[in-house]
Amino acid sequence: MIEFLGYLGALCIGIVLGITGGGGSILTVPVLVYVLQLNPVTATAYSLFVVGTSSAFGSVQNFRKGLVDIKSALRFAVPSVLGVYLTRKYLVPEIPDPVFYFASLQLTKATFLMVLFAIVMFWAAVAMLKTKKDNPVPEITNKYGTIVQLFFVGVLIGLIGAGGGFLIVPALTKLARLTIKKAIATSLLVITINSLIGFSGDVQNIEIDWLFLLPFTAFSVFGIFIGLYLQKFINEKLLKKIFGIFILIMALIILYKELFS
Repeated sequence: MIEFLGYLGALCIGIVLGITGGGGSILTVPVLVYVLQLNPVTATAYSLFVVGTSSAFGSVQNFRKGLVDIKSALRFAVPSVLGVYLTRKYLVPEIPDPVFYFASLQLTKATFLMVLFAIVMFWAAVAMLKTKKDNPVPEITNKYGTIVQLFFVGVLIGLIGAGGGFLIVPALTKLARLTIKKAIATSLLVITINSLIGFSGDVQNIEIDWLFLLPFTAFSVFGIFIGLYLQKFINEKLLKKIFGIFILIMALIILYKELFS
């Protein structure tokens, strides 16, 4: 029953990722940790592989439709992928366990990663629920500031194991001035590059259970094809609001579970 729920979760991850270009990836870690009972460090590594592989298949479909802006994808991927790889290769293994302790109080590495993940989920949910005005986007000329921001987006992605679509899509619309459909399609390519190169840093540090990871990923890949098909029929704004409320509730549940239970 637990395995069935895990694979059902993988399917849902792919569907949401295909429809929104981001957001589905943020479900991966909770499914792996709370449903399949994996360690958060392992879960964040597996999440990068699942999300990266699923996004790669979605990117191919979107490329055929002419929706992927390769130039913008590469420009956004280079600084962020550096942040992801360095984080997974060097930073995550060096996080002490416990991270903090005082007398009988302590914050374990696993709890730290899940609390950080919940905070990012909360932030993503607020962004999804926020009503955006259709004001013209100001031209942004500080390219060095953008590079630094993208690098730290990569660090954050590396820590929480999510693809970062909920951060990348808004950045592509504002900085690259892409339409929302092109931003969603292009974000999948950026997520692919970030996630798979980040995962390559984990391969050198942890033992990978390929007999579990490959079937789980296959369900997510199947889901992304369903999501890309459903994208034509679904009101994206309504979906993002519903999904934002769901993510907000999940973030609060994770915070409660990790800090108070």
